[in-house]
Amino acid sequence: MGPGALLLLLLLWPLLAPAAGRPPNVLLLLADDLGFGDVGAFGHPSSATPNLDRLAAGGLRFTSFYSSSPVCSPSRAALLTGRYQTRSGIYPGVLYPGSRGGLPPSEVTVAEVLKAQGYATAMVGKWHLGVGPNGTFLPPHQGFDHYLGVPYSHDQGPCQNITCFPPDTRCFGRCDQGVVLTPLLWNLSVVEQPVSFPLLESRYVAFAREFIAACARRQQPFFLYYASHHTHYPQFAGQEYTRQSLRGPFGDALLELDGSVGRLLGALRDSRVLDDTLVFFTSDNGPETMRMSRGGSSGLLKCGKGTTYEGGVRVPAIAYWPARIAPGVTHELASTLDILPTVVALAGVPLPNVTLDGFNLSPVLFGSGKSPRQAMFYYPPDPNPQLGVFAVRYGKYKAHFYTQGSFLSDTTPDQACHGLTPLVPQEPPLLHDLDVDPAENYNLLSGGEVAPEVLAALKELRLQKATFDGLMTFGESQQGRGKDSALEPCCAPRCQSKPSCCHCPPSSWLRQPPFSPPGISP
Repeated sequence: MGPGALLLLLLLWPLLAPAAGRPPNVLLLLADDLGFGDVGAFGHPSSATPNLDRLAAGGLRFTSFYSSSPVCSPSRAALLTGRYQTRSGIYPGVLYPGSRGGLPPSEVTVAEVLKAQGYATAMVGKWHLGVGPNGTFLPPHQGFDHYLGVPYSHDQGPCQNITCFPPDTRCFGRCDQGVVLTPLLWNLSVVEQPVSFPLLESRYVAFAREFIAACARRQQPFFLYYASHHTHYPQFAGQEYTRQSLRGPFGDALLELDGSVGRLLGALRDSRVLDDTLVFFTSDNGPETMRMSRGGSSGLLKCGKGTTYEGGVRVPAIAYWPARIAPGVTHELASTLDILPTVVALAGVPLPNVTLDGFNLSPVLFGSGKSPRQAMFYYPPDPNPQLGVFAVRYGKYKAHFYTQGSFLSDTTPDQACHGLTPLVPQEPPLLHDLDVDPAENYNLLSGGEVAPEVLAALKELRLQKATFDGLMTFGESQQGRGKDSALEPCCAPRCQSKPSCCHCPPSSWLRQPPFSPPGISP
């Protein structure tokens, strides 16, 4: 190596490798039903997201980042395990308050891997991977030292208690009836039922800031998974953010989420650990367009939540680490499946001894810029081994082998998105060049002579599907285990008039902000 090359290597080294010595902290921020086109930095003209926009300007913005599923229980399972949801059995659809199943304890989460290496671990927000008898499936049994949050989506219960500001103003929306009011959990215990929704995000932030500060005082690396309920329907926001956005209730919810991001970054700065922390922001799946203006935007992408079109699974993503990750934009292929392998590598921890579907994204974050991920496989909400994946992306090309609409993507002008649009086998597949046609408008196999490179891509996509389907082993469906209303979380589990008797005031430490959850500070 010549002296010039050596000098260049020394200058670039801070961007090519993680810092030696102390492993990095990790702050993983997950939005709910936030579409590719919802954030200002990703092109929305009226979204007020100043903190996320600054995060994108100072970090690495992904334009081809994918969730593993177009609905949230399976996508969250894949994010935490680095494995497609079919392996863990989180299908079909999402888990419910009384579901007998959940993320199997045998699955290894990123929290479990890091905790074994001395990390402090905490989860804030929406879990949605099962409750189970005595909280069998809750975060404290999946590697998290602390958990403050709601166990499933906030519309999976009566929403009459969801109020906005001014007081007694009902928020827009209809929610599930006949089940318990949405509870707030601290570890395995219900500490408020129903949860005070307008206070919820501020409580999350207060807990997260306390956790960050406590870890900094102990000089202990931490993994904090912050999974906000925003911007899932029905939207609402705390008093500071209500009626502050041009986008109405959806925009207010997004604005509060953005404010939380700013306050968490402020906590990292205040505790002097910002330069030691990888911050990663993304969403669990695409927007619920059936809610129209209250359902989010997939931007120029086709359809939304519930579909295997790009709008259902391509999501905004930002990686931020001051002085470690060079600001910019990457068009490289990446996924929530890649978070576990990447974080584990940065922490210097061995990978779990299981089949993983993710890749270490360190080359994208610090090095050559080239992603080790070459393909993405698209499952519908209700996958089965007979059909396999519905679509495959390899490089810039994507083939749809099956298409189907979803009621979650109703109301858009495109009939292909709608819930009454049936399952259709596509032979030959619908083929798109996503570099020039991310909206999936133009089938490369229709309208005349097909270029040789397109035929070669089609051949490769068929091979990718056949190989992947042949190697995939489906785990037992957790949804197939059914439901039991006795498993619905209740603050008074022995009461006789469930669900109406599951109604308890907040625990004492919740009543006056700022609150201090027990057991956080040393």
